[in-house]
Amino acid sequence: MFTGIVEELGSVAGRDGMKLRLSCRTVLEDIELGASIAVNGCCLTVVAWDTEQGWWEADVTDESFLRTQLGDLGPGDPVNLERPVRLHDRLGGHLVQGHVDAVGEIVRSAPDLKIRVPDSLHRYLVEKGSVTVDGISLTVVEPAPDGFTVAVIPHTTEVTTLGRKGPGDRVNIEVDVMAKYAEKLLAGHMPSGEASADRLSKDKSAGEHA
Repeated sequence: MFTGIVEELGSVAGRDGMKLRLSCRTVLEDIELGASIAVNGCCLTVVAWDTEQGWWEADVTDESFLRTQLGDLGPGDPVNLERPVRLHDRLGGHLVQGHVDAVGEIVRSAPDLKIRVPDSLHRYLVEKGSVTVDGISLTVVEPAPDGFTVAVIPHTTEVTTLGRKGPGDRVNIEVDVMAKYAEKLLAGHMPSGEASADRLSKDKSAGEHA
Protein backbone atom coordinates (compact mmCIF):
# COMPACT_ATOMS: atom_id res chain seq x y z
CA MET A 1 0.00 0.00 0.00
CA PHE A 2 1.29 3.46 -0.95
CA THR A 3 0.26 7.07 -0.28
CA GLY A 4 0.86 8.75 -3.63
CA ILE A 5 3.58 10.99 -2.17
CA VAL A 6 6.54 10.60 -4.54
CA GLU A 7 9.83 10.05 -2.69
CA GLU A 8 12.21 10.37 -5.58
CA LEU A 9 12.38 11.18 -9.28
CA GLY A 10 14.39 8.32 -10.74
CA SER A 11 15.04 7.37 -14.35
CA VAL A 12 14.98 4.35 -16.63
CA ALA A 13 18.45 2.83 -16.93
CA GLY A 14 17.38 0.23 -19.46
CA ARG A 15 15.12 -2.65 -20.38
CA ASP A 16 16.15 -6.20 -21.27
CA GLY A 17 13.13 -8.31 -22.12
CA MET A 18 11.02 -8.53 -18.96
CA LYS A 19 13.63 -6.80 -16.78
CA LEU A 20 13.28 -3.08 -16.20
CA ARG A 21 16.25 -1.32 -14.55
CA LEU A 22 15.69 1.96 -12.69
CA SER A 23 18.37 4.43 -11.58
CA CYS A 24 17.77 6.07 -8.18
CA ARG A 25 19.19 6.64 -4.69
CA THR A 26 16.60 7.31 -2.02
CA VAL A 27 14.47 4.18 -2.44
CA LEU A 28 17.60 2.02 -2.23
CA GLU A 29 18.21 2.95 1.43
CA ASP A 30 16.39 -0.08 2.90
CA ILE A 31 15.92 -2.18 -0.22
CA GLU A 32 15.66 -5.97 -0.02
CA LEU A 33 14.76 -8.87 -2.27
CA GLY A 34 11.02 -9.03 -2.89
CA ALA A 35 10.38 -5.48 -1.71
CA SER A 36 7.68 -3.46 -3.45
CA ILE A 37 8.35 -0.10 -5.09
CA ALA A 38 5.82 1.93 -7.07
CA VAL A 39 7.07 3.10 -10.46
CA ASN A 40 4.76 5.74 -11.94
CA GLY A 41 2.08 4.29 -9.70
CA CYS A 42 2.62 0.66 -10.74
CA CYS A 43 3.69 -1.66 -7.91
CA LEU A 44 6.77 -3.65 -8.94
CA THR A 45 8.86 -6.23 -7.08
CA VAL A 46 12.60 -5.84 -6.54
CA VAL A 47 14.58 -8.78 -7.98
CA ALA A 48 18.10 -7.28 -8.09
CA TRP A 49 19.92 -4.09 -7.10
CA ASP A 50 23.27 -2.36 -6.66
CA THR A 51 23.34 0.39 -4.03
CA GLU A 52 26.80 1.62 -5.02
CA GLN A 53 25.93 2.08 -8.68
CA GLY A 54 22.44 3.23 -7.80
CA TRP A 55 19.97 0.94 -9.56
CA TRP A 56 17.40 -1.79 -9.00
CA GLU A 57 15.54 -4.18 -11.30
CA ALA A 58 12.04 -5.59 -11.56
CA ASP A 59 10.47 -8.24 -13.77
CA VAL A 60 7.58 -6.74 -15.75
CA THR A 61 5.26 -8.94 -17.78
CA ASP A 62 4.21 -8.09 -21.33
CA GLU A 63 0.67 -7.67 -19.99
CA SER A 64 1.84 -4.99 -17.56
CA PHE A 65 3.84 -3.20 -20.25
CA LEU A 66 0.75 -3.18 -22.49
CA ARG A 67 -1.79 -2.15 -19.84
CA THR A 68 0.26 0.57 -18.17
CA GLN A 69 2.37 3.51 -19.26
CA LEU A 70 5.52 1.51 -18.44
CA GLY A 71 5.59 0.19 -21.99
CA ASP A 72 6.17 3.75 -23.26
CA LEU A 73 9.35 4.22 -21.23
CA GLY A 74 12.83 4.32 -22.70
CA PRO A 75 16.36 4.85 -21.34
CA GLY A 76 16.69 8.19 -19.57
CA ASP A 77 12.96 8.75 -19.08
CA PRO A 78 12.09 10.07 -15.58
CA VAL A 79 9.88 8.00 -13.29
CA ASN A 80 8.11 8.65 -9.99
CA LEU A 81 9.27 6.28 -7.23
CA GLU A 82 7.69 5.50 -3.86
CA ARG A 83 8.26 2.79 -1.25
CA PRO A 84 5.25 1.28 0.56
CA VAL A 85 3.81 3.14 3.53
CA ARG A 86 4.74 1.87 7.02
CA LEU A 87 2.18 1.63 9.82
CA HIS A 88 3.80 4.49 11.77
CA ASP A 89 4.08 6.82 8.73
CA ARG A 90 1.87 9.83 8.12
CA LEU A 91 -0.67 9.26 5.36
CA GLY A 92 0.14 12.41 3.41
CA GLY A 93 -1.83 11.51 0.29
CA HIS A 94 -4.49 8.79 0.18
CA LEU A 95 -4.55 4.99 0.12
CA VAL A 96 -2.97 3.87 -3.15
CA GLN A 97 -2.67 0.21 -4.10
CA GLY A 98 -0.23 0.51 -6.97
CA HIS A 99 -2.69 -1.31 -9.24
CA VAL A 100 -3.19 0.75 -12.39
CA ASP A 101 -6.85 0.91 -13.49
CA ALA A 102 -6.23 2.43 -16.92
CA VAL A 103 -3.94 4.65 -18.95
CA GLY A 104 -5.09 8.24 -19.42
CA GLU A 105 -3.89 10.96 -21.79
CA ILE A 106 -2.84 14.48 -20.90
CA VAL A 107 -5.02 17.03 -22.69
CA ARG A 108 -3.63 20.14 -20.98
CA SER A 109 -0.33 20.45 -19.11
CA ALA A 110 0.18 21.40 -15.47
CA PRO A 111 -0.52 23.55 -13.56
CA ASP A 112 -4.09 23.47 -14.90
CA LEU A 113 -3.83 19.79 -15.70
CA LYS A 114 -6.54 18.02 -17.67
CA ILE A 115 -6.50 14.29 -18.30
CA ARG A 116 -8.70 12.18 -20.57
CA VAL A 117 -9.64 8.75 -19.18
CA PRO A 118 -11.76 5.78 -20.35
CA ASP A 119 -15.51 5.95 -19.79
CA SER A 120 -15.35 3.09 -17.28
CA LEU A 121 -13.56 5.34 -14.73
CA HIS A 122 -15.84 8.39 -14.90
CA ARG A 123 -18.16 7.22 -12.11
CA TYR A 124 -15.26 7.11 -9.63
CA LEU A 125 -14.23 10.74 -10.21
CA VAL A 126 -15.90 13.36 -8.03
CA GLU A 127 -15.18 16.98 -7.20
CA LYS A 128 -12.51 17.17 -4.45
CA GLY A 129 -12.08 13.39 -4.63
CA SER A 130 -8.71 11.63 -4.76
CA VAL A 131 -7.08 10.19 -7.87
CA THR A 132 -3.60 8.87 -8.59
CA VAL A 133 -1.78 10.04 -11.73
CA ASP A 134 1.55 8.30 -12.44
CA GLY A 135 1.72 7.43 -8.75
CA ILE A 136 0.99 10.98 -7.55
CA SER A 137 -1.89 11.57 -5.15
CA LEU A 138 -3.95 14.45 -6.56
CA THR A 139 -7.30 16.09 -5.89
CA VAL A 140 -9.91 16.34 -8.64
CA VAL A 141 -10.92 19.94 -9.30
CA GLU A 142 -13.70 19.14 -11.70
CA PRO A 143 -14.89 15.94 -13.39
CA ALA A 144 -15.32 16.40 -17.15
CA PRO A 145 -17.34 14.41 -19.70
CA ASP A 146 -14.13 12.78 -20.93
CA GLY A 147 -11.90 12.96 -17.85
CA PHE A 148 -11.01 15.41 -15.07
CA THR A 149 -8.96 18.46 -14.16
CA VAL A 150 -6.38 18.95 -11.40
CA ALA A 151 -4.63 22.05 -10.07
CA VAL A 152 -0.94 21.15 -9.72
CA ILE A 153 1.26 23.21 -7.40
CA PRO A 154 4.80 24.25 -8.50
CA HIS A 155 6.46 21.90 -6.00
CA THR A 156 4.74 18.90 -7.57
CA THR A 157 5.82 19.87 -11.08
CA GLU A 158 9.40 20.23 -9.86
CA VAL A 159 9.74 16.89 -8.05
CA THR A 160 7.60 14.61 -10.26
CA THR A 161 7.20 13.72 -13.92
CA LEU A 162 4.23 16.08 -14.33
CA GLY A 163 6.58 19.02 -14.89
CA ARG A 164 8.04 17.19 -17.87
CA LYS A 165 4.87 15.98 -19.56
CA GLY A 166 2.55 17.65 -22.04
CA PRO A 167 -0.49 17.06 -24.27
CA GLY A 168 -0.56 13.60 -25.79
CA ASP A 169 1.61 12.01 -23.09
CA ARG A 170 0.14 8.92 -21.43
CA VAL A 171 -0.16 8.52 -17.66
CA ASN A 172 -1.14 5.70 -15.31
CA ILE A 173 -4.45 6.24 -13.54
CA GLU A 174 -5.63 4.61 -10.31
CA VAL A 175 -8.97 5.72 -8.93
CA ASP A 176 -9.76 5.76 -5.21
CA VAL A 177 -10.20 2.15 -4.06
CA MET A 178 -12.71 3.33 -1.42
CA ALA A 179 -15.04 4.40 -4.22
CA LYS A 180 -14.88 0.91 -5.72
CA TYR A 181 -15.73 -0.76 -2.42
CA ALA A 182 -18.59 1.67 -1.82
CA GLU A 183 -20.01 0.89 -5.24
CA LYS A 184 -19.82 -2.86 -4.68
CA LEU A 185 -21.40 -2.66 -1.23
CA LEU A 186 -24.27 -0.48 -2.44
CA ALA A 187 -24.83 -2.20 -5.78
CA GLY A 188 -27.27 -4.76 -4.40
CA HIS A 189 -29.39 -2.03 -2.80
CA MET A 190 -29.76 0.07 -5.94
CA PRO A 191 -32.46 -0.39 -8.62
CA SER A 192 -29.76 -1.28 -11.16
CA GLY A 193 -27.63 -3.11 -8.61
CA GLU A 194 -27.14 -6.31 -10.56
CA ALA A 195 -26.01 -4.45 -13.68
CA SER A 196 -23.61 -2.29 -11.67
CA ALA A 197 -22.06 -5.31 -9.98
CA ASP A 198 -21.57 -7.09 -13.30
CA ARG A 199 -19.99 -4.00 -14.81
CA LEU A 200 -17.66 -3.61 -11.84
CA SER A 201 -16.54 -7.23 -12.10
CA LYS A 202 -15.75 -6.85 -15.81
CA ASP A 203 -13.80 -3.62 -15.25
CA LYS A 204 -11.77 -5.24 -12.45
CA SER A 205 -10.81 -8.17 -14.64
CA ALA A 206 -9.73 -5.85 -17.43
CA GLY A 207 -7.70 -3.67 -15.08
CA GLU A 208 -5.55 -6.30 -13.34
CA HIS A 209 -2.00 -6.11 -14.63
CA ALA A 210 0.59 -7.25 -12.17
